[in-house]
Amino acid sequence: MDVVILCGGRGTRLSEETIKKPKPMVEIGGAPILWHIMKIYSHYGFKRFILALGYKGCQIKEYFYNYRITNSDFSLSLEPSSVPKYFNHSDEVDWEIVAVDTGEETLKGGRIKRLEKHIKSDSFHLTYGDGVCDIDLKKLVEFHESSGRLGTVTAVHPPSRFGEMILNGDSVMEFEEKPQMAGGYINGGFFVFNKKMLSYLTEDENCDFEFGPLQQIASGGELSAYRHDGFWQCMDNVRERDYLDQLIKTNKAPWKVW
Repeated sequence: MDVVILCGGRGTRLSEETIKKPKPMVEIGGAPILWHIMKIYSHYGFKRFILALGYKGCQIKEYFYNYRITNSDFSLSLEPSSVPKYFNHSDEVDWEIVAVDTGEETLKGGRIKRLEKHIKSDSFHLTYGDGVCDIDLKKLVEFHESSGRLGTVTAVHPPSRFGEMILNGDSVMEFEEKPQMAGGYINGGFFVFNKKMLSYLTEDENCDFEFGPLQQIASGGELSAYRHDGFWQCMDNVRERDYLDQLIKTNKAPWKVW
């Protein structure tokens, strides 16, 4: 099952970094968040990735084009016809990556539609290039297939931006930083769709995804919600980047299932 990842956004709230690089290439734990997302999918056996590129997409192309060189030991002759001799290889040797420029200003729906000819599987994963989760992707696929609907969206609890105080009357009983709130659900990405959903989209750069097509799919009773009550976190600003980075550095990153 193919994995489509939306990688075209500018990430303006991370402008100190995204002025120089696309948002999915912002690093946490020394590696781009895009790499972390791909590792989650790879762990569950989904290793064919289709990347919808836009803003500074050439940097994502260069990262993966040079991935073998930068993640391996090798010997190299400077003779023009020679090729490198690799002494080892990375764990990602069985990944297939399709990198497609879908336009710098194109909205998400248009980006997805412009990838249509590259999607080989009848159903495919779809996610954003800026969020991580400890979701069991095989269970997500099983849920989607059992629903018989066109699409499934992972419903997650919104992350809390502030610590929570547990009160008893006017006394503070607990004070803690909670990464998740207990109530309510939001769209956490990590979708599964039947390829027929592409008929709701156009290649027009103004074709959105959440507003319009996804609403139509939902109103037609064709969108299921897979509730995920575990860890989920997007990276929309510097605070969230630093939070994810700190989780990795302290070996407390729930999404690192590999």
